[in-house]
Amino acid sequence: MSIISLIIKREFFAKVRNKSFIVMTFLSPLLFVAIAVIVGYLSSIKPDVKRVAIHDETGLFVHDFMVQNKEEESYKYLDLSQIDSQYLKDSITNNGYEGILVIPKTEDVSELEHKIEFISNSSPSVSFIENTQDIIAKKITKINLENAHLDTLSIKKAQAHVNIAIAKTSGEQGVKGLNEAKIAIGGAFGYLIMMFIIIYGNMVMRSVIEEKTNRIIEIIISSVKPFQLMIGKIIGTSLAGILQFSIWVVIGLSLMFASSVFLGVNVGATAHLPAEVMAHSQTEFAGTAQMYLLELWNLPISAILIGFVVYFIGGYFLYSSFYAAIGAAVDNQTDSQQFLLPVIMPLMLSVYVGFFSVINDPNSSIAVAFSIFPLTSPIVMLMRIPFGVPLWQIAVSMLLLFGTFLLVVWFAAKIYRVGILMYGKKPSWKELFRWLKY
Repeated sequence: MSIISLIIKREFFAKVRNKSFIVMTFLSPLLFVAIAVIVGYLSSIKPDVKRVAIHDETGLFVHDFMVQNKEEESYKYLDLSQIDSQYLKDSITNNGYEGILVIPKTEDVSELEHKIEFISNSSPSVSFIENTQDIIAKKITKINLENAHLDTLSIKKAQAHVNIAIAKTSGEQGVKGLNEAKIAIGGAFGYLIMMFIIIYGNMVMRSVIEEKTNRIIEIIISSVKPFQLMIGKIIGTSLAGILQFSIWVVIGLSLMFASSVFLGVNVGATAHLPAEVMAHSQTEFAGTAQMYLLELWNLPISAILIGFVVYFIGGYFLYSSFYAAIGAAVDNQTDSQQFLLPVIMPLMLSVYVGFFSVINDPNSSIAVAFSIFPLTSPIVMLMRIPFGVPLWQIAVSMLLLFGTFLLVVWFAAKIYRVGILMYGKKPSWKELFRWLKY
């Protein structure tokens, strides 16, 4: 046991004393914030205004498009109905038009449903086409109602606009979009686990390949069993990853706590939003931000953090066993590519299932099954925890995860034991299976 602890210490201090590790530990949060700021800034930049010519031979729709100039910032509509349509088509590029909307004259307005054209040298955006179709459809509907001698004003007044308020059984006011916030939190933690598994798993593989190619491994295994060396590398690297993430959690919670204090939110499981705070909120945005922060503090934060640590350790141990076995079987990273795809595929599947199944129904049979299946549970289960997961499902998931890890370690150790001293030969899948019998 003392030999394994020495290997763990060696791997751990080799990682944390590395300059790149120290720099990225404190630089990564800043990079994430910078990326978020850049994305927000780019999304706030107003696009260039595009000019759209309207050639309306009916005279029924041009007014509705002119009204859009007061509301629409991306497109400017020009009434060019008096100009010949063929001339407009020939001058699209010269006059800088995005395109020309041609509405022909027909005997029956209903015929326009299939006769209107938008002529352009480039493909228009989906949102522009949908908005244009909506404007024309509303106008045609209004005309059809008038032709049927129906009171359009009464019909418009009869249309209902429902806004459902969110409330809790305790009587407190809730907020909309909380499920989206939960999936964002779960997705972020799940993505972090996938990123850590890939990054630190590759570290283990590169470390094994480097020691193998430098023939250092021949000296090491003269006093250390291959299984002890593999376990020591996996645990030592995982502890370095947990330390790095712990620093990020402290920074993140500190920023969240600071923002809560700044907005006047009482933090705690029994926190509630005082009526006087809401009444004296300077802006509606401040009040909404307070409610969102309150709801975020009421999430099972401890369960999420503990779940992250447990699933990170289990998932990392499981996949690092694969990475260590692959590193022992090959002589360079190029040869490892054929073996990495089956390892990465379950991780990619986890993200796909998480975002397309958990977000729609976190308790669906698919979400539950993949959150228990060991190869996908570290990511999918973390996406489900913010929504509330029965303890028995978490217990079964963790039991299967660590049980599978022990089984994989047993198989990986067999490949590691043989492959660590194999040089100059590219192994095949068939040969790896043969090593399992030794």
